Amino acid sequence: MPTSVAIADDHYLLAQALADFIGKFENYEVLYVAEHGLDLLDKLKEGMLPDIALLDLHMPEMDGFETAIQLQQLYPSVRVLALSMNDQDEYVIRMLRHGARGYLLKGCKPAELRQALDDIMSKGFYYSDFIASHLIRNLNSPETGAFNLNDREYEFLKLACSEMTYNEIAAQMKVSSRTVDGYREVVFQKLGVKTRVGMVMVAIRNKLVEL
Repeated sequence: MPTSVAIADDHYLLAQALADFIGKFENYEVLYVAEHGLDLLDKLKEGMLPDIALLDLHMPEMDGFETAIQLQQLYPSVRVLALSMNDQDEYVIRMLRHGARGYLLKGCKPAELRQALDDIMSKGFYYSDFIASHLIRNLNSPETGAFNLNDREYEFLKLACSEMTYNEIAAQMKVSSRTVDGYREVVFQKLGVKTRVGMVMVAIRNKLVEL
């Protein structure tokens, strides 16, 4: 049985191009294309659940973030692959916290789209090349136990796993931005990561933070 995909994107031409590409992939089929999150949820209520939902982040009526939350709560079997022009850490972190299995840039080639779909079905996740390869290693690494974080470093970690900017974290912790930079470097070193996204993934995997 082919892997089924649903697409939610308010850019009609792009959505149709994605549907055409996926329709040509062996063992894949596109069930339907939705104009936005609410449209997707209406289609899901009809009983046709896809294996993968490809979500644009910026849509009218209901954006990709809220749609991912609804899918996680109502249809947890549907694997979410986020689609965006934006590669900022904050966007990636937010979608990860909402249950996305992968994050794909709209400028990707068809081969990368196919790889993302394959990886989500076979491995359970996909992250494109703009996230450093060490992130994938972190996902596959065994539990590492305690990371020897002190109270302030752990407080920073919890705040950094939210959608707050580093300046907002500094204000929340009542310290300077330079002090927060220091916390970041120490936590990165202790967790063995190089990016904020990598830090979040290690924290989630090792249950250092609650989603």
